[in-house]
Amino acid sequence: MGAAPGGKPENKAVRDAAAWVFNIVTSVSIIMVNKALMATHGFGFVTTLPGIHFATTALVTLILKSLGYIEPSYLPLPELMKYVTFANISVVGMNASLMWNSIGFYQVSKLSMVLVLCMLEVLFDSVRYSKGTKLSIMVVLVGVAICTVTDVTVNTKGLIAAAVAVCSTAFQQHYIHHLQKKYSLSAFHLLSHTAPAQAASLLLLGPFVDLWLTNNRVDTYHYNNMVMFFIALSCVIAVGTNLSQFICIGRFTAVSFQVLGHMKTILVLTMGFVLFGREGLNVHVAFGMILAVVGMVWYNHASSRPGGKERRDYQEPVKEDIEQGVQPSQLEPDEKN
Repeated sequence: MGAAPGGKPENKAVRDAAAWVFNIVTSVSIIMVNKALMATHGFGFVTTLPGIHFATTALVTLILKSLGYIEPSYLPLPELMKYVTFANISVVGMNASLMWNSIGFYQVSKLSMVLVLCMLEVLFDSVRYSKGTKLSIMVVLVGVAICTVTDVTVNTKGLIAAAVAVCSTAFQQHYIHHLQKKYSLSAFHLLSHTAPAQAASLLLLGPFVDLWLTNNRVDTYHYNNMVMFFIALSCVIAVGTNLSQFICIGRFTAVSFQVLGHMKTILVLTMGFVLFGREGLNVHVAFGMILAVVGMVWYNHASSRPGGKERRDYQEPVKEDIEQGVQPSQLEPDEKN
């Protein structure tokens, strides 16, 4: 991986590593907090809760913007609405998939997201993968499948929900990278545009979707101090999770975000064994975890080599891009991981 002009390769490596650590820590933390909130306290409103998360994120970005820490930026309304549509369908689709499918099939569907993102990069970004990069991705997927997939049962309703969830999430993550590059948006810039729109739409639709999913109303739930504490903690962590997702996809690609992001699955499993006992830990689970980690290391090495993963073709700047302030340098080939 090359350094930015005037920078050093090791400085970029440190920033990349910090971005991954930030994402892993916040993502694993919010999973643990939400698990306690939902499993222990029965707060199963899994569509309304992200709406509260995004409302908190929108408030943080508004405060930072008013203090001058976030500069004004431009994102066309049609682009914003397209992104919010993908993102909201992803939230509902993932929740429906988890509810209607077995855990095994749910995990399989999540693993297939990497393959969908690879296809999107090949079709829309003219990305080409080396043989080593392709094999390393397969090793990661096989390793995660070994240690997470148990029973796999399929039903029509669950299959449709899984397909919608995987495709919408893949489009959303691919679109993040596209928007940041096309409009020169930082993670905070993009959050300041998308968080308010997602908060408004999810808080408006969330209670009705949750009623459909759970047959319970969010306004009749019995709130106590402990539940409010976990909701507040979840919201604080969610700000970091949302920000770290945009940072990672902006620095790398959606495919790399998904492949190396499976490290979070391994960490959640490991923390579960450490904190909640070793029930379920056996030889094949341990083997799958080791295989997944080996695949992730291999992927990082293979994709960073010349020809490992690169964009070979790109379009010349068009008049519309120039009028919207996009510089030709922003449309050059991107060889990030």
